[in-house]
Amino acid sequence: MDVISFFLLGVGLAMDALAVSVCKGLAMTKVNKKQCLVIALYFGGFQALMPFIGWSVGMTFAKYIMKYDHWIAFLLLLYIGGKMIVEAIREWNEEIKVDKMDVSLDHKEMLMLAIATSIDALAVGVTFSFEPQTNIWIAISIIGVTTFFISGAGVFIGNIFGAKFEKKAQVIGGSILIFIGARILVEGLLGL
Repeated sequence: MDVISFFLLGVGLAMDALAVSVCKGLAMTKVNKKQCLVIALYFGGFQALMPFIGWSVGMTFAKYIMKYDHWIAFLLLLYIGGKMIVEAIREWNEEIKVDKMDVSLDHKEMLMLAIATSIDALAVGVTFSFEPQTNIWIAISIIGVTTFFISGAGVFIGNIFGAKFEKKAQVIGGSILIFIGARILVEGLLGL
């Protein structure tokens, strides 16, 4: 994979974090820059950590499944991207309700949200182990930094525009993941 693919992958993976960040922004009467930074650090940090963990686990088993790696990568990304699209469509008409405005950040809640939004990145990390030319350090850096900026922007977007664009972002993110999975499958089948 190249840098552009890592960036697109980072954008696709960041959509769940964007949705949660938008919700956090909704709860702020005025954007709290310190909270915005903390939210972005949680999401960006975990989006970088989880692919590394997935890659580490995948490297242990990669030699046993190299013959089918492109199929596994495709199916994982198809599942993750498809799930994002289905969830966005299913929730399209739901309204987001904010109980309290300007609540302080609960670090336990942020930890759980960061883990929950980065589980998909764990599976993507496993697919990295199937491509020996993948530089994991570049990959996780780009994914983490991309998510950091997207989730930070999500807080501002949520504060300004509300939940208007949240579902569209999830559909776009899911589509990007499916596209990357299809590209991996085609390259694997063609021996590229």
